[in-house]
Amino acid sequence: MSDFRLKGHLAMLGANLMWGLMAPIVKLVLASGMIAPLLLVDFRMAGAAILFWLTSLFMPKEHVPLPDILRLFGAGMLGVFFNQGCFIVGVSLTTPSEASLVTTTMPMWVMLLAWIILHEPISMKKAGGIVLGAAGAIILMLGNSSTSTGASNPPLGDFIILMAQLSYALYLTLYRNFIRKYSLVTIMKWMFLSASVVSLPLSAKMLLSTAWADISVIEWWGAAAVVIGATYIAYICVMIGQKNLRPTIVGMYNYIQPIVATGVGIWLGLDRFSLVKGVAVALIFSGVWLVTVSRSLPSDKISADS
Repeated sequence: MSDFRLKGHLAMLGANLMWGLMAPIVKLVLASGMIAPLLLVDFRMAGAAILFWLTSLFMPKEHVPLPDILRLFGAGMLGVFFNQGCFIVGVSLTTPSEASLVTTTMPMWVMLLAWIILHEPISMKKAGGIVLGAAGAIILMLGNSSTSTGASNPPLGDFIILMAQLSYALYLTLYRNFIRKYSLVTIMKWMFLSASVVSLPLSAKMLLSTAWADISVIEWWGAAAVVIGATYIAYICVMIGQKNLRPTIVGMYNYIQPIVATGVGIWLGLDRFSLVKGVAVALIFSGVWLVTVSRSLPSDKISADS
C-alpha cells in the first residue's frame, strides 16, 4: 500500500472514530443538564465557524460574490443548522448506538432524493438497498421503545436524527454541483457562519440564563471534543480521505461509527444491545452496502456525520 493510500485510510479511520465517539460524548456532556442540547449546538456551530475562518487566513484566497454567499446561507441551513441541530437534540433523547446507526443511512437518502428531485435513474439493486435500510430504520424507531440510562425517548430521538440525515441529504442533492465550486474550507466557513447567525439569536435567552460557572471541566472538555475533533478535524480528515481513496471505500468507513458508539456507550453504561437492534443493524448495513457498491451518482460521493 502506498503512502498516498495509507494517508487516506488513516484520515477516514480518524474521522469516523471521532464521529463514533461523538454520540457518547454528547450524552455525557448533556447528562448533568448544565449544558442544554441547543447550547451545545451553538458551541459546535460557532466554534467550527471560528476555526474554519482562522484556517482560511492561511489558505489561498477565494472571492465569494454575494449571490453565492446567499446560496451558501441556504446550504448552511440544510447542511449545518438543521443537520447538526437535529443530531444533537436527537442524541439527547436516544442511545449512542442508535444515534450512530441512523446516521449510516445517509447514502440511501441521497440516492432517493436524487431520484425524486432530479429524476435520476435508480437501479433495482439501489432500490432494494433503500427498502432494506428504511425497514431497518423503522424497526429501530418503532420496535425498540425501551429506554436505557439517559435515553428518555429513543423512538423520537431516532426520528429526529433521521430528519438530520434527510436534511443533509437534501443539501447534497440541491447543492452537489455548487459545493464543488469552492474549497472545503471556504464552503465550511460560510456554512457554519450562516448557521451560527441563525442559531445564536434563537438561543440568546438560554445563553444569558446558563450558569456558566457551574459547568464542570469534563463538560467543557467534552464540548471541545465535539467542536474541535468531531467537527473541525473530522471534516478535514474526510477531505484528505476523499482525495486519496475511491468513494466506495470512503463510504464503507461509515460502518465504524455505530460499532465505536455502541462499544463506548455500553462501557459507560449509556447503552445496551437488544435483538430488535440487532435486526435493525443487519437491515441497515445490508441496505447501505447495496447502495454503496452500486452507486455511481456524483452526489453520493460525499460522506458526512451529523
